[in-house]
This record gives sequence, structure tokens and C-alpha cells, in this order.
Amino acid sequence: MTQSPTVHEHCDILIIGAGPAGMAAALAAAPSGASITIVDDNPQAGGQIWRDGPAVALPAIAQHHRSALAQHASVRLLNATRVVGLGDPHPQDKAPALLLEDAEQGWTQHSHRIVLCTGARELLLPFPGWMLPGVTGAGGLQALIKAGLDVRGQRIVIAGTGPLLLAAAATATQAGATVVRVAEQAPWSALAGFAAQLARWPAKAMQAFTLLNPSLRASTHVLEAQGTDQVQTVRLRTGQHAEETMACDRLACGFGLVPNTQLGQMLGCALGGPLSDGLGLAVDAHMRTSVPGVFAAGESTGFGGSERALVQGAMAGHAAAGQVQQALALRPQLARWEGFAQALQASFSLNEALKTLAQPDTLVCRCEDVPFAQLTGRQGWIDAKLHTRCGMGACQGRICGAAAQHLFGWAPTAPRHLLAPARIGTLATCTPVPEPAPAKATLA
Repeated sequence: MTQSPTVHEHCDILIIGAGPAGMAAALAAAPSGASITIVDDNPQAGGQIWRDGPAVALPAIAQHHRSALAQHASVRLLNATRVVGLGDPHPQDKAPALLLEDAEQGWTQHSHRIVLCTGARELLLPFPGWMLPGVTGAGGLQALIKAGLDVRGQRIVIAGTGPLLLAAAATATQAGATVVRVAEQAPWSALAGFAAQLARWPAKAMQAFTLLNPSLRASTHVLEAQGTDQVQTVRLRTGQHAEETMACDRLACGFGLVPNTQLGQMLGCALGGPLSDGLGLAVDAHMRTSVPGVFAAGESTGFGGSERALVQGAMAGHAAAGQVQQALALRPQLARWEGFAQALQASFSLNEALKTLAQPDTLVCRCEDVPFAQLTGRQGWIDAKLHTRCGMGACQGRICGAAAQHLFGWAPTAPRHLLAPARIGTLATCTPVPEPAPAKATLA
């Protein structure tokens, strides 16, 4: 970013999220000559999978995408910037206007196309002791280590499901920790079936081979984290009835992902799609959502890893720039990685026993201290919010909403403007566009 935004900024294509999908979308659209703005709330582009930090050696593909973006003068990357709500639209806009905010100021961003690459977050399920210091998400542990957390000499248990567990174990081991157990809730039969399919994606097979960890156990899930001021031991279910208790300094749990759809839902985008159990943003063959002018790509549409996100992002970028044939030419690549996503989903479905972990006094909503017992008699998400304040704290239900959906089947309601707390100064910029309006757009 070379200069401060004015109260009303305009671009042809606005991309929300600078992970693999967002970067690919920008690179696909850039040769069209469209003016492109990428917004991301992290200090560096790369998303969660290519998160930068003092303890990070970025993969070559991430470095390539960063340097390629920097070579396009028409691409403007706004790091440490977030979407806080809806802006006042101009009649010439072909997409909704968004209210943005960085550390200095807020402004309304106008555009003709929006590409939502908002990614996903971890599904955190409540169990006794999950509030203890030292208990994190599996991806959260990776992020902490990349940011410089010193785990040398520490004993770590990693539990949950999916390839993220082995990736987190590898990150912790490389940082000097000892991973004493990788507890995978899926049975060995599911893991063997998944491994047998990896020959269709040789690079993934090689990656899986390098991540294998001798502490991996299947049909194993967390029951309880124990300790006083810090997690000290973890009680695990092994098989149908056996248990083991392991001493540890940290417990990292990853039960899968939840698509980040709040912004898309606020804009009115419909949910759907088979790779997210219907929880992701629904898109058509052109990556278009149900809202005109709004596209979506990556994990916000379903889960399948960075390769699928890169292809979807490129398709969305081409389509947003009006290059429909170039977008459709990528359909075979997308089908290949959606096959991988389907194999993942079939192999790592969550065991119903995980719904029984929370005890009556286990907090489900950490922001408002709402225990499991206060939620069991409620009729739905709105009923729970009205009577217990579940989901009404600082995270606005991003953590407990997903947990309640898994535990009770409650569908959280679509968020409304404002999407996030905003400064008064930012709200003061919500003024009508002055006339005559700037007309820099080149897209039809």
C-alpha cells in the first residue's frame, strides 16, 4: 500500500483474503488490466497455510505467488485490513460496497466484482478441560510456533482428525518438541482406505509419507484435559472402551474445518455444496455465488486443501475479469482436486462419540461462560442466544456457534451489518458518494 485510502475507494475487482485462492484470483485477473484490490487482515499474504513468521521457511510456491503479485502494478495488496460491514453503494457499482478498516482509518470500497476467498477456521469441540492454558487448536499450535512460540523440550499431544494432525505434529517436532501422541479418531480401516487412494495424487502420497509419525494411533480421541493452572495430563479413549492417560505440556485438537461464510452470508450469498456438508458458499461452474457480482473460491466453498483453492481462485479471477473460457478450461484440474477433497471427507468423518464429550459444567460459549447444561433445553440457536447469551460475546458465535451446530444441529443465523466491531471514526466515513462519482472502472 503506497498511499492512504480516501473515504471512497474504487477498483474493478475486490478480493477478500490473500491466501492461496485470493492470490491465484489476483494473478489470473491481473493480465486483463483490471484494477485489483486484495484485502487481508493478516500482516502478510499467504493465508493460514502459508502463514509467515520468524520460524517459517515459506514453500517455493508461496514465494512465487508473492513475488508474482508484486510485479503487477494494477494489483493493490492491503494487509492488516479487515471488512467491518456494508458501505454506502454508488449507482455505478455492480457489486455491494464494503466498509473497510485498517489501523489508521476506515473507508468505503466500491467495486464491480467481489471475489470472496475468506478461507476456513478450525472446528473446536468442547470437552472437560478444553479451557486450560496449553490447550489449543491443532492449526492454532502451528500458527503459534510459526509466530515464534518456543516449544523446545515440551511434550505435546495432538488429537482430532485429518491430515492437519500430522502436519501440526511435524511443525512441533521441527521446533524441538516431542509429540507423545497423535490421536486420530478415525479407525485404521479409514486411514488405510485413504492411503490406498493417494496413488491418484502422487505429490500428496509423498507428502503423507514424509509426515508419518510413530506416535499415531487410530480410533483414539480425547476425553479430558487435566491440570490446575496448565494442562498436565490428557485422558484419551482408545478403541471402544480402553483409556490411556498421558502426561504433556500442551494439547492441540483439530476436529476439522468450518468455512468462513459470515461475509458472504451478510451479502446474501446462499450456502450449499457437497464438500462442506452444505455449510460453505454455494458457487456455480463460474465460481459465481447467488449474489450478482460476487464470486467465491477456496475453503469458504468447501474443504480440499491449497491445490483446490489455487485452481478455484484462478477460475474466479478469470471469471471476474470476464474471461469465462479461461475459467472453464480449468474445470478438469478442479475435478482432480475435488476428487481428493471427496476422499478426505469420506475418510475423516467425525465419530458420533465426540458429541458426548461435554459434561453439564463444560463451557461451550467461552466468551459468555455458558455451560453445556444451559443449552440442552433450548430449541435452537436464537432461543439459546436469547436465554443464555451463547454466541453474543466477543467472537460473535464463531467458536461456540460451530460447536453448537455440531452438538445440537442448530444452524447459526446469517450475520448482519456490522460484521465486526468498528471504530466511530470508521462509521463516520459511511457517507454517500459525492457527485460526480469517479469512473475508473473498465469492466462491463
